[in-house]
Amino acid sequence: MSAALGKVLSLGKESVLKQGCGIFSLAFKSSRRNPICPLGSLQKNFQRHYRSKPTHGIGRYRHLLPPEAPPKRKNHVEMKEIDPGTEHQYGTLNIVMTGYDVCLVEHYAQYVHRLCNKLPVKVVESYAMPTKTVELVLAGEHGSKVRVDGHLTSHQRVVQINQLTATFSPIFLEIIQNNLPEGVHLLVKEHTEEDFRIRLKVRTELDVLRAKLQ
Repeated sequence: MSAALGKVLSLGKESVLKQGCGIFSLAFKSSRRNPICPLGSLQKNFQRHYRSKPTHGIGRYRHLLPPEAPPKRKNHVEMKEIDPGTEHQYGTLNIVMTGYDVCLVEHYAQYVHRLCNKLPVKVVESYAMPTKTVELVLAGEHGSKVRVDGHLTSHQRVVQINQLTATFSPIFLEIIQNNLPEGVHLLVKEHTEEDFRIRLKVRTELDVLRAKLQ
């Protein structure tokens, strides 16, 4: 009985192995023909649960902060306080450079600015003034006919400095005068309120409306 039972079990194992090999060969053939099918079926069956949950808003914290007040818009430009200076130190000074060649004026203004940065002189501001155009008019012999002969455009740059001591000022002025290019006019003056107002554009209509509102 035991020998017969062993033969039956061995035959059963062989049949199971043959069936398994047949299924594996069919799956292998089908995978070779269409390799995406078994993988696609696995991906369909496998589900990620966290994908169904909303993830928007993660890491954002702006809504938790208190609301900020919008910055106030300035209606007009305020003038800075003018430094009057002391007994041993000058106040705010304007180094004004004027010329007809814009390249010379611009390069000389850059030279003065760099020189102040290397020396113990503080540059408060450096800006350009609007260009001014002058017409050259020629009259006839009897003064009856007048014709425009040409135009002259002048350019101006201003370097505003501070903290210039009285002992160092002669040396500083001598350096910038010795390196002054031809055709450029140099002027060093104290900064006043009028110099600040010249930079602003005059609008008479707005001034009239503001006067009416007040």
